[in-house]
Amino acid sequence: MARLLENIERLCRDKSLLEILEKVEAGKRISFVDGLKVLKSDDLNAIGMIADYVKRKREGDKVYFVVNRHVNPTNICAISCKFCAFGKPKGAAGTYEMTFDEILAGLNEELREVHVVGGLHPDWKFEHYLDIVRVIKNAYPDTHVKAYTAVEIDWFSEISGLSIEDVLIKMKEAGVDALPGGGAEIFAEDVRNKICAPKTSSQKWLEIHKIAHQVGIPSNATILYGHLEKYEDVVDHMDRLRNLQDETHGFFAFIPVLFQPENTRLKYIKPFPGSYDLKVHALARLYLDNFPHIKAYWITLGEKTAQVALHFGCDDADGTIIREKIIHDAGAPSEVGHTRDFFVKTIKDAGYTPVERDALYNVVRVYN
Repeated sequence: MARLLENIERLCRDKSLLEILEKVEAGKRISFVDGLKVLKSDDLNAIGMIADYVKRKREGDKVYFVVNRHVNPTNICAISCKFCAFGKPKGAAGTYEMTFDEILAGLNEELREVHVVGGLHPDWKFEHYLDIVRVIKNAYPDTHVKAYTAVEIDWFSEISGLSIEDVLIKMKEAGVDALPGGGAEIFAEDVRNKICAPKTSSQKWLEIHKIAHQVGIPSNATILYGHLEKYEDVVDHMDRLRNLQDETHGFFAFIPVLFQPENTRLKYIKPFPGSYDLKVHALARLYLDNFPHIKAYWITLGEKTAQVALHFGCDDADGTIIREKIIHDAGAPSEVGHTRDFFVKTIKDAGYTPVERDALYNVVRVYN
């Protein structure tokens, strides 16, 4: 680690970043202004080295992955967000509703995690969403079920008349082990109104995750970036999450999700440079000092950029996924799924040690 510090100090061109290095080396929290410095700096090499230093202090050379499967039970959705190409109104061409048998047909005992998110179906009762979890848990009791975003939970409260807390308690009783981080998008209200106006508000999203942590359900958190946001919006998003984590300590991982414009109503947006992707991931590791893990989400980044992001503070390569529709319907060019061997090789080729985990970050196997 001493040699890494020496290399950073020697190679750093943007000397303002050395102030950030001094803080993280001393275990001090970086500020909002520091966060802006990271995003505005063009010294990409130094940013990556500082984030990698923080990651290695926490996890050494370990990079996690999970054998998992995404289940998107329906794409019929009662709301329409401009950034989304997945959700469709009832009766539209291309809609689907998975049966329980169809859901189970895609699962097996090897899976450590089943990730369940989908549309806000106007006809499905809350009980049906609970039954999806029960069916999976009954068939595979040792598999963790990570189910339903804060947006879906807000919808469940609306259609059932139950409080958010009661909804979450019923989900936990049905077999939900953790919440995914989706639906956060961007917390800055002016931008949020432009890209997903009908969706659950930023404050409501934070409230739902706070209550989930209070009733014993851990969760992840995301940011959707690469659309209409400003640098200040990205730092603000992380700042709100950091504050909530200080209070609840319930978040496992933070996942930057790169916006996929191709098949959406925001397809006119000019793509950001790849350097921005890497800076957002590095900033996440530097700013979210109370988050255990930062993911390189290969579904949106693409496999190669996700591999590079492992050198920018990320210690989690996500998972095999196998079947994912929400991001791919928007135009993501990545593969639909990968094998365990793919992740082991990818992580080793990047110079790190692959660690297979379960949904709660318990170690399954270390690939030395």
